[in-house]
Amino acid sequence: MKKNVFRLTLLSVMVLLTATVMLSGCTNVKKRANTADTWSMIKQRNKVIIGLDDSFVPMGFREKNGQLVGYDIDLARAVFKKYGIKVDFQTIDWSMKETELRNGTIDLIWNGYTKSPARAKTVAFSNTYLKNEQILVTKKKEQIKQAADMQGKVLGLQSGSSGYQSYVDTPKLLKQYVKSSVQYDTFNDAFLDLNAGRIQGLLIDSVYANYYIKHQNDSASYREMPIGFPKEDFAVGMRKGDKTLRLKINNALHELYQEQTMKSISEKWFGVDNSVDDK
Repeated sequence: MKKNVFRLTLLSVMVLLTATVMLSGCTNVKKRANTADTWSMIKQRNKVIIGLDDSFVPMGFREKNGQLVGYDIDLARAVFKKYGIKVDFQTIDWSMKETELRNGTIDLIWNGYTKSPARAKTVAFSNTYLKNEQILVTKKKEQIKQAADMQGKVLGLQSGSSGYQSYVDTPKLLKQYVKSSVQYDTFNDAFLDLNAGRIQGLLIDSVYANYYIKHQNDSASYREMPIGFPKEDFAVGMRKGDKTLRLKINNALHELYQEQTMKSISEKWFGVDNSVDDK
């Protein structure tokens, strides 16, 4: 009996010690993310690591040959070219982006990343460089012309996206009408289900929807509609401790805007100048 009691006590102590170590580790990671300025380390290794969803057209995506292209790809390279620093793009699970950033797997989140109060609790943002909004995309054959027409329908959303958060936070705009929702890892998968009729609506970034639909053979079969969600600001996400990195990015964005490089990149990917100078 005494041996069993001893074993149970020892096991309890080991579990408690393990939990304490894990909690301490999490606290140290969070503290480091909030206080460490990594600019000198980035300069020394001559590389900055950017996390992205590589299927988010036209911000950052892979062409059929596997080459990574897009608006944010061009802009990020232009920013760090000013400092002679190489850019390494790393594909990540978009729903885990803040965790990847905090843990140091990546240095930046730069892929149509929307500023929000919830994200600002754990992430520092650069100045805004592009405007966006969440819109509802449907197939015209479904005869959905307003949010209320989604009554009893199935909606698609990207998990971890600002659109999903807006959908949850402002239920009176769309959620109150929807029968059920499906979350997708990528918008590509969501469009496949929309085209097949497995979902009847898709809440999506306007920049993605406009580019995707424009490049479809049956582009006239889609309907795009704003339904009242507030306009969004695209910015670069970084750890709160990276104050120098934030300053460097903001200064470069301002210079690129003044030099009209941002204008050229915008016209290349959107056909119009959507660039913003937030300094």
